[in-house]
Amino acid sequence: MKSPRKYRYLLFFSLFLLTAVACQLASSSIIPSQLETTEATQLNQDEIVAVVAATVEARLAETAVASLNAENQAALTAVQDSNKGNGSIPLQDTFINIYNKANPAVVHIFVFDGEGFLLGTGSGFVFDSEGNIVTNNHVVENAETLEVVFASGERRFAQIAGTDVDSDLAVITVDSLPDDVQPLPVGDSSQLQEGQLVVVIGNPFGETGSMSTGVISALGRTIESQRIAQGGGRFSLPQVIQTDAAINPGNSGGPLLNLDGEVVGVNSAIFTRTGANSGVGFSIPSNAVRNIVPALIEEGAYAYPYMGISMYPEVFSLGQLEQLGLPPNGVYVTDVLTNTPADEAGLIGNDLSAGTNELGDYIRAIDGVPVKSSDDLLSYLVFETVPGQTVALTILRNGEEITLPLTLGERP
Repeated sequence: MKSPRKYRYLLFFSLFLLTAVACQLASSSIIPSQLETTEATQLNQDEIVAVVAATVEARLAETAVASLNAENQAALTAVQDSNKGNGSIPLQDTFINIYNKANPAVVHIFVFDGEGFLLGTGSGFVFDSEGNIVTNNHVVENAETLEVVFASGERRFAQIAGTDVDSDLAVITVDSLPDDVQPLPVGDSSQLQEGQLVVVIGNPFGETGSMSTGVISALGRTIESQRIAQGGGRFSLPQVIQTDAAINPGNSGGPLLNLDGEVVGVNSAIFTRTGANSGVGFSIPSNAVRNIVPALIEEGAYAYPYMGISMYPEVFSLGQLEQLGLPPNGVYVTDVLTNTPADEAGLIGNDLSAGTNELGDYIRAIDGVPVKSSDDLLSYLVFETVPGQTVALTILRNGEEITLPLTLGERP
């Protein structure tokens, strides 16, 4: 880049030349036809010098800016070339690569009843080289016969290996895989962030191998099981992923992928009033897949840890908590079921709607991990514990904080 000092020297030299020319004109004979008087001639000479000097200065500034712009452009080009050299791939090419690698492992599932009538279709993806395919429980729950169609068009009969209503996960198995099909890698859903780009591949409305893109809209959502729990109510699955990627009927059971081509979720449900995508879709987190699917393959079912309590179904307002003398964050126990781990551990529940003044236990932490809501407690139980494990509950009882050990059972 040229130095600004150099520009000042050039401007000074130009003004010096202009002054010399003006002086030479003043000492020579004046032609009346060119200038009316000597005074007018001197004035015009001053004006000419000023105009020319301003023009020279402006041109020098333009040259400096052009030089800077050229230098910035060269730097930008160097960065772009460097990125190319480091293996940086345009986003469009990333999406194309993901589709080409993942789509062969995404299957179209056809569900038939006992008389051979088609009940519906869904999606799934190859989990391992043994022919195990992950999908949704609600896709296959009423199946008498299952057929799987791969992206290549090859078809296989499939059998149900295991199902789990509470997570809406299922595994079906085929005897063999096409030669070009590789299982999809399963990523770590705990590393997801809101705003992260994701890809959906499936068979919406029967349109095979359809891809859509979007972002992680939110994390930590909860979806309810389709079965009624003992004592009423429903179990729930925590840490569910919300995305705005297009999920429509037929996408159920298909993979939600990150830009590394890893499965980070299994598409399960949409929030809609029309039956079509409205930008709010839900996916079962891949960490649930990691925990549950191996058990479905080996045992046909998954055993959840279980306490045996009912919790306040809604979050207390700050005003209610203040009236009850409870701190802002915690889980209020409304009921303890008989002959359950919670009952054996001595937990106390009380339904405030009954009009009694006595309070149930207020759980503040589990194994030292604070819980702000029932979702936090459920998330810890599902992802961090197993049946038979003893956990330490920190509870607030009658204004006193105590620690209570509880050995988890198996969810009925």
